[in-house]
Amino acid sequence: MLRRALFALPLLAATALAPAQAQNCDTRFNFHNRSSRTVTEIYFDASSNPNWTRDELGADVLPAGRSRAFRAAYSGLYDFKAVLDTGRSVELRRVDICRITDVTLTDRGLSAQ
Repeated sequence: MLRRALFALPLLAATALAPAQAQNCDTRFNFHNRSSRTVTEIYFDASSNPNWTRDELGADVLPAGRSRAFRAAYSGLYDFKAVLDTGRSVELRRVDICRITDVTLTDRGLSAQ
């Protein structure tokens, strides 16, 4: 029994580290509103999630010309959605959050760099 426990210990340690290693990138990014409209809602969710979860702005808005910093909960691919004061929404899909630092809204749409 002791032999099995000693054999399993390294395996358990490696498993415990797996979530920490999955989050080995900086998931912070800035959302820049370079459009001529006010953004009333911002969503970003893992691309594997078929639904938008919550408005990250809450009760706030993001006026034209302003920026705001955010942090995604996990690494991986993300979808972004901005809702404008006109009710129109703009989306950007399947962005690797580990490879970007900026999401920018212009009058032509959303882009990530």
